[in-house]
Amino acid sequence: MPTAIREVELTALPRALTGLHGYARVHVLARFQGTPVHETVLPVKDGRVDGTLLAETLVAGRAWALWEAWLHRHLEMVEPRAVPCPVTVAVCTRERPEDLRRALRAIAGLPDDGQEVLVVDNAPETDRTREVAAAFPGVRYLREDRPGLDVARNRALREARPGIVAFTDDDALPDPGWLRALLRGFQHPLVLAVTGLTLPAELETPAQEWFEKHRGFGRGFCRRVFDQAHHNPLIAGPIGAGANMALRTDVLERVGPFDEALDAGTLTRSGGDHDLFTRVLAAGYRIAYEPTALSRHRHRRDWSGLRATLHGYGVGVYAAWTRALLVEGEWSVFALAWGWFRHEQLPSLLRSLRRAPGSAPLRLVLAELRGCLAGPLAYLRARRRLRSAA
Repeated sequence: MPTAIREVELTALPRALTGLHGYARVHVLARFQGTPVHETVLPVKDGRVDGTLLAETLVAGRAWALWEAWLHRHLEMVEPRAVPCPVTVAVCTRERPEDLRRALRAIAGLPDDGQEVLVVDNAPETDRTREVAAAFPGVRYLREDRPGLDVARNRALREARPGIVAFTDDDALPDPGWLRALLRGFQHPLVLAVTGLTLPAELETPAQEWFEKHRGFGRGFCRRVFDQAHHNPLIAGPIGAGANMALRTDVLERVGPFDEALDAGTLTRSGGDHDLFTRVLAAGYRIAYEPTALSRHRHRRDWSGLRATLHGYGVGVYAAWTRALLVEGEWSVFALAWGWFRHEQLPSLLRSLRRAPGSAPLRLVLAELRGCLAGPLAYLRARRRLRSAA
């Protein structure tokens, strides 16, 4: 049975969560005076969750983010404000008009702080994306005929007003406080990028539930700042994802553009965001993770879509590492690849072969492994195509 999605405010907990018939569990996001501080999954009985169980679970969780938020309010500490600058919200999309419509509705719900909204239509085959964008006042439409998500991202950075560009995917739904929270992360001048908390928009299918449990985008509720001194730049997974990130536009001059041989729309399928994060840290800059910058992502609903996603992740990781080796001379990628295989992928494969309780479906494990094996050649071929096109 599927898992419901609900939110509660800790200062006004309900007596019960109701209307949950048809659901076996409920994924609850807890807020403290509007700030996301904790998440939990509770069993549903007779279409409801008792308020006492809800309160006990949330208190027993001892979430540090909750006590940090409480102390922040108790001491009347002032939230840091971002340095005023032009801001652009960018959505890079390709032939997914219904997803784009939902995303633009969510973006329209953001407080109006003077930000512009930019839709980059990547290698379109129809006019559907243009028509959806035209239905939302103030949205600027750009057609980019060269295929590739990183091509579209670079176009957004070049076309935006000098300042900050906040990127969201067309299958993501930013929370009303999302943009302001991202901007708060740019307090320090060395911070070139900020990522946010991404939680599921729905958990209606087994594939979505598996992805959220094992490969979800959530990175917790505590703020972090990544730099080269305390974090290996080549391990970009803990930093966040391109579905929920903001960049200074001068990242183009400081560390270079997104590698257009990487990510969706190319043979490498993913990896563009993580490659840029790696180069930001390697150049001596910082990346902030801001958990109050909440966005909801709609995971792939069926197993075939999930299998393709995991295959693409494997291709992208190894493609990005191949770039780091060839372009940056990072020989340590061999040690990283071996460590990932030995400590994570091989044990996962063995558990799946034994059909151990809680193990991943074998077809998913194999899809990711095949992607890893294909990654280096995929990057070389993608670079060759890019040069030929140029």
